[in-house]
Amino acid sequence: MSRALDAGRAVVGWWTRPVPLARVAVLRVAIYLFVLYDIFRLTNDVIPMAHAPELYYPTWVGRVLPLPEPSLPLAQTLQIVIVVGALVAATGFLPRVAGWIVAVAYFQWMVFSQGYGYVSHDHLALMVAVVVLPTIGQARFTDTDSSESAGWAFRCIQVSVIATYFASAVVKWVRSGSPATWANGAVFIWAIMRRGSDLVRWTTDYPWLLIIAQWGLIIIEFLSPVVLWLKGKALYLAVVTFAGFHLMTYLALGIHFLPTVICWLAFLPLERLVPVAQRLRARVTAPGGSRTAS
Repeated sequence: MSRALDAGRAVVGWWTRPVPLARVAVLRVAIYLFVLYDIFRLTNDVIPMAHAPELYYPTWVGRVLPLPEPSLPLAQTLQIVIVVGALVAATGFLPRVAGWIVAVAYFQWMVFSQGYGYVSHDHLALMVAVVVLPTIGQARFTDTDSSESAGWAFRCIQVSVIATYFASAVVKWVRSGSPATWANGAVFIWAIMRRGSDLVRWTTDYPWLLIIAQWGLIIIEFLSPVVLWLKGKALYLAVVTFAGFHLMTYLALGIHFLPTVICWLAFLPLERLVPVAQRLRARVTAPGGSRTAS
């Protein structure tokens, strides 16, 4: 019985490991500002597609929940609500109220966006982040305290980031019959021939190299859950590795995965940016700047 209790405490402790509130304040700005970028650049099809509601066929979530059908007035209203709510939430003012408003509106926005034949799984972690951030409450850049509720929210974001990769590996396995079948296939050659840049088009002459790359990708995806237990330099190396992978795929194929990449910030000690920003601000706002001092 005592072992079961100890195991339970360990699990709860892992999910609620305290996170500095200053880290929350930094991540909150990054997430909400990126949401604005997302609705105007990445999922900006919601308003144009609202002109053709007859083409809308929602995903399972959209079919199960009693959600409204797309319309132009509703899509435009959602956009306005998300913009205002995200700007307010990013400032830290009314973080729960503004955050929940953004969460509901952005969820509906994404259901519309994914209901026209394409589902972008790179948005999983971002949608989770928008939902869990309002649960934290007040968090200022100058806060020195840590919070278990913030730890839970950050852990949810981290798990959803890793789930994006691990689930991708599982899907490759299911659709191909085995990981080896996918890794030994012609997926990369097909992708490069279809949309590859000059940077990687030469690799089609060396299929063995692409096979090695496919094995490397699926192995990294299956091992991605290990990142959740890494610390220090090992964790930073893992973040750089995954971010580097996405940079490479963007340069090679034009695939960016930015919604997932921005959520990798949840793994980093963002609070260390605060004193740096304060020093820069002090230099800029100082009367006369360095010229007066000299």
